Amino acid sequence: MTATEDKDILYKLALAHLPGMRLVLAQQILNNISSPEEFFTLDKRDLIHIFDSESKLFDTTLRNTVLEEAREELEWIWANHVTPFYFTDNNYPQRLLQCDDSPVMIYVCGEPNLNPRHVISIVGTRKATPYGVGFINKMIADLESKLSDILIVSGLAYGIDVTAHKAALANSIPTVGVLAHGLNQIYPSQHRGTAKEMLKNSGGLVTDYFHNAKIHQGNFLARNRIVAAMSDATIIVESAKKGGAMFTARLASEYGRDVFALPGRISDIYSEGTNQLIRNNIASVITSADDLISSMMWKPDKEEGDQGQLFVAQNLSENEQKVIDIINMSGEVDTPTVSKALSITIPQAMRLVSDMEFDGHIVAYPGGTYRIP
Repeated sequence: MTATEDKDILYKLALAHLPGMRLVLAQQILNNISSPEEFFTLDKRDLIHIFDSESKLFDTTLRNTVLEEAREELEWIWANHVTPFYFTDNNYPQRLLQCDDSPVMIYVCGEPNLNPRHVISIVGTRKATPYGVGFINKMIADLESKLSDILIVSGLAYGIDVTAHKAALANSIPTVGVLAHGLNQIYPSQHRGTAKEMLKNSGGLVTDYFHNAKIHQGNFLARNRIVAAMSDATIIVESAKKGGAMFTARLASEYGRDVFALPGRISDIYSEGTNQLIRNNIASVITSADDLISSMMWKPDKEEGDQGQLFVAQNLSENEQKVIDIINMSGEVDTPTVSKALSITIPQAMRLVSDMEFDGHIVAYPGGTYRIP
């Protein structure tokens, strides 16, 4: 780490640490100035002139205080092998960029891949029942047998959260715990052992708080926005009518994420919430890994004969088989890729994939891509 890079991270830390700072506000600020450093080094009058308005964030004393706190945090980060991910970094969870209230910077312990192909959040009551625990254990085992490149996300809390982390570990799936406090502690402390295992197995711990941030009840609800936003799908396994899991479900729905809920008996208190989510059309019913895979239109890549076997008996033309081979290699294909790979024109490629779609060999997806059904 060079002095210049260290300085760059310092000002990014400081920008992220400003009161009320979120992704959309940071983007607005950086649309008007060249860098986080400039925000902290310019005179207050210059900032007022540039933004043509006043803001409490321009206060010189506030900016100096935040910068000093960021300097102390940077020293702690390097001493404790924590990695800060700024929102413009490639390793920053790209799904978070779709949500305006996401953090400008997150702090990561471990070396997890936060941008895999399939990210699933699993949350629920802290008073998990054998019904919920059994469902999680079976679903995650089945997911591992059918899909690769999975990340399980939860909050390392009692009950459903820690069950999801442990089930992921048992099936060699990386899992990440999103914390509502700094990385200098684990809460609850009983889950330190699980956290260590997560770090050893390509998982990690993620937070948007400085290491010395105190545990506060409101932080847990704020933390849930990250749990919901960094995932493709959020699964509520068990929940009463009120609780953090219900809040996470609503957030995920507002973010445009797919939400699933495990139904239960109407007499069970910890199925009241999940049944309500289903009844109000906030969540879809989930009873198995296959429900999730089908609803998300994910293609299983671990089943025997999954790639291409269906097409061996088909009377495909040479070009059609080449399209299938490309999809088997990369998971999907688009028209320009077909044109280049087969040395044909774009109109010819469009006719080819249209005919294959009509014959049921491929399926069109948003963004002009095609996959095997």
